[in-house]
Amino acid sequence: MGQDTAPPEFSDRFRDQFDQLMRWRRDVRRFRPDPVPAETCRRLAGLAALAPSVGLSQPWRFVSVESDAARAKMRDNFETENARALAGYDGERAQLYAGLKLSGLDDAPVHWAVFCDEATDSGSGLGARTMPEMRRYSVVAAITQIWLAARAEGLGIGWVSILDPDRVVRDLGVDPDWRLVAYLCVGYPAEDSTEPELARAGWETRSAEIVMDVR
Repeated sequence: MGQDTAPPEFSDRFRDQFDQLMRWRRDVRRFRPDPVPAETCRRLAGLAALAPSVGLSQPWRFVSVESDAARAKMRDNFETENARALAGYDGERAQLYAGLKLSGLDDAPVHWAVFCDEATDSGSGLGARTMPEMRRYSVVAAITQIWLAARAEGLGIGWVSILDPDRVVRDLGVDPDWRLVAYLCVGYPAEDSTEPELARAGWETRSAEIVMDVR
């Protein structure tokens, strides 16, 4: 897009649809087995790459985890860390935790491990010298964009955080300067709801608004 191109004027209908898109974006754990077209995955990755990044460093690194061996390692990692997490609860909370479906590793047709390249030369360190964590925040911005874009395609994404991130780096054999930000399960949802699954399960309630302090 050229510098002289006028920005689009978004209609009320578009804004309403965008509002609905954000409301229907959910953390999905249950997927249909239908394959996701490779062209769709490429298109989503291209939209993720439009995300803002500190110093234009573009530190996101997406790895498609496809082999049975690699996925088995991710599953073993999750089971190990999930057992440790369960041990941290007791009583009714432990019972509730044990009944939660916390990953779509077995169902999702597409797995993406998303890393931050902490040693990237891109951006020459602009904005990251005082706050180096901004590189990881930039990766999260890319993940947010791909999440919304996936929902617009009728796809769902589940973010698996119950993993040992250092083990993921080792097991996938990626650059040791890369740090895991997200492990994403992608596919067509087996069910749709605007209410978070953890809210439906009674784990936590969702706040209706953000409280802004004024100083």
